[in-house]
Amino acid sequence: MKNKIALFDFDGVIADTEPLYDIFWNDASIRYNVGIDNFAAVIKGTIMPNIMKQYFSSYTPEMQAQLLKESADFEEDMSFPLIKGSIAFVQLLKAQGVLVGLVTSSHGSKIEKAIKALNIPGLFDTIVTADQITEGKPNPMCYLLAAKNLNVAPEDCIVFEDSFAGIQAGTDAGMRVIGVSSTNSEDKLKDKVHAVIENFEGLTWDKYMHYAK
Repeated sequence: MKNKIALFDFDGVIADTEPLYDIFWNDASIRYNVGIDNFAAVIKGTIMPNIMKQYFSSYTPEMQAQLLKESADFEEDMSFPLIKGSIAFVQLLKAQGVLVGLVTSSHGSKIEKAIKALNIPGLFDTIVTADQITEGKPNPMCYLLAAKNLNVAPEDCIVFEDSFAGIQAGTDAGMRVIGVSSTNSEDKLKDKVHAVIENFEGLTWDKYMHYAK
């Protein structure tokens, strides 16, 4: 049956960490005089190398190094509050024999820490992080790699995403995308995705099968 593989972003989909990133990046944009309102929203879903290349390439090497250190320190101290029902929903899919993958713009070290903190080793059948790709979201490379790792066709995958960059990546990969309105409102997402959910609480197997048709 088509669309029986589920691929999940991490920040804003599994873990409710986007508000923490909003505070960090909007504060950093002021301190570094980026000059972009709500900078956190602009870069959401973007891998760190692309952020540095696009917005900080003109800064001195010392300033770039300082920003990278601040970002690393921030993530080192990060907690991982969950999007409601996210882990239970992934476990439900696994119990039904669905292959599941985690596809994130975060580095592997952060995801390893999160998996340990959340006590979910082995939950995902494949994990794709920023370390494994050369082009980040909205490029579809990460989602295509996840499908390749699972030996499935892209059109047989459902993607759960919250950011516009991630939604574009999943769409361009030829996958069906379900929007999670943790970061952007339903009104902003609904014309870009197959369906929108607020979170995973109460999301049933029958509902997933409906998305998979």
